[in-house]
Amino acid sequence: MTTYLDHAATTPVRPVAAAAFAEALEQVGNPSSLHAAGRTARRLVEEARESIAADLGAHPTEVIVTAGGTEADNLAIQGIWRARAGGGRRGLVISAVEHPAVLEPAQWLAAHEGADLIEVGVDSAGRLDLDDLERSVTARTAVVSVMWANNEVGTIQPIERVVEAAVRAGAPVHSDAVQAVGQVPVDFAASGLDALTASGHKLGAPIGIGVLLVRRELGVTPVLHGGGQERAVRSGTVPVPGIRAFAAALHEAVAAGEAEAVRLRHLQEQVIDGVLGQIPDVHLRGTPAGPGRLPGNAHFSVPGADADALLFALDAAGVCASSGSACQAGVQQPSHVLAAMGDDDGAARSGLRLTLGWTSSEEDVQTVLAALPAAVQQARAAFRPRKARRQPQEDVKVGS
Repeated sequence: MTTYLDHAATTPVRPVAAAAFAEALEQVGNPSSLHAAGRTARRLVEEARESIAADLGAHPTEVIVTAGGTEADNLAIQGIWRARAGGGRRGLVISAVEHPAVLEPAQWLAAHEGADLIEVGVDSAGRLDLDDLERSVTARTAVVSVMWANNEVGTIQPIERVVEAAVRAGAPVHSDAVQAVGQVPVDFAASGLDALTASGHKLGAPIGIGVLLVRRELGVTPVLHGGGQERAVRSGTVPVPGIRAFAAALHEAVAAGEAEAVRLRHLQEQVIDGVLGQIPDVHLRGTPAGPGRLPGNAHFSVPGADADALLFALDAAGVCASSGSACQAGVQQPSHVLAAMGDDDGAARSGLRLTLGWTSSEEDVQTVLAALPAAVQQARAAFRPRKARRQPQEDVKVGS
């Protein structure tokens, strides 16, 4: 039997979302068609849009349907920056610990379209350097993007302070809230944000559906061109089953939010206390457990243990865990998040992320605590320090 402690990568589909998805599959019709079947499909989409808006504190017209969090982040970064770059605002400010779906499009714009990119630093707990942010956001800034909560170490960022700095400079601000939605209260209108990303499969909907909340008055240059759906911001036929499942999963997660956060924090404390109590030299990364950290996240540095070897050992014991962002799984490079927090190459390769979700139980916690000592011992026995690799003189990072 598998013990699943990788909910930050993806969480099991909720029965209510699976039922909504299956029901919508039986409905034929393109939501853009004018006939009766099309109008029925459109009604299902708009009902889902209204439900999502209500649960996230937005207006229904502010909900732009995408194929997931990565597309929503790319649309926010590229679309908002391009809408302002022609007017002389070429600045782009992000945090150094953003998800690759924000970091790489920002770096691409800097390399290929002349964006003036600034990556704001963080402290050893992954908290944004607010003084650095204040210096970085100016009248030339086209967009600011800071994640609500970090996907690797669980640190919650001071979004209110980020918005204040952006407003003073007249710059719109986006937040990747993929990890935050469903774990902590998220209210788009109250936050003061101009754009916000959420992803269905982090909530218990199927993979392949997400939303970008965009204030109605905010100009966004499309990244996809075609039929002009979704306010002409994101062309493409809206997937009726996907958005229905997203709305169902989100509603259940938000409705259970406060009680579920209490339950997850209790399990989180057991994980943290158990790991620190039985494994020598292990360090908890990110902010301490409490209001500054996601309730489902426990991230550790395990000195002298290669993360891949540790994960393989846990997997052999029936435990699913991760070392960091699932979007970089299999890539042999240190975590950019841990590096930004001050870790050297070896420490940045030794991360262990245990993340809890709606299916997690005390039995899961006890299983991983029982398996971890032997797994760490195996990983440390197999550890071989990596030699530094000489980089080409002209090594330009490209990708999105």
